[in-house]
Amino acid sequence: MAQVQYIGTGRRKSSVARVRLVPGDGQIVINGREVENYIPFAALREVIKQPLAITETIGSYNVLVNVNGGGYTGQAGAIRHGISRALLQADPEFRASLKSAGLLTRDSRMKERKKPGLKGARRAPQFSKR
Repeated sequence: MAQVQYIGTGRRKSSVARVRLVPGDGQIVINGREVENYIPFAALREVIKQPLAITETIGSYNVLVNVNGGGYTGQAGAIRHGISRALLQADPEFRASLKSAGLLTRDSRMKERKKPGLKGARRAPQFSKR
């Protein structure tokens, strides 16, 4: 028997998260590990659970995530975006609450590229008179 699942892709900085929501008891698994073992910061775990809290669906879906690229913060933001998109697929009624919380908008801020002649994107080399 085919199991119902909702899929969403989330992106943030250089991280990409592929999220599957499966009806269950609220377990969150990221890259084969429990969320507590994968993300060491409680604040970022709250970021991940934000769309579930807003739609009051904590405990009704198991969240299975494959995420790569970036660091903890970027990955947490990508997972949040992916969960929001998957919840929207599960129930279109959630659109208003997710949109008003700003969870459906992809955060487009990226690292600025390094420029030639500089040490970073904007940092100039040390000035020397001679």
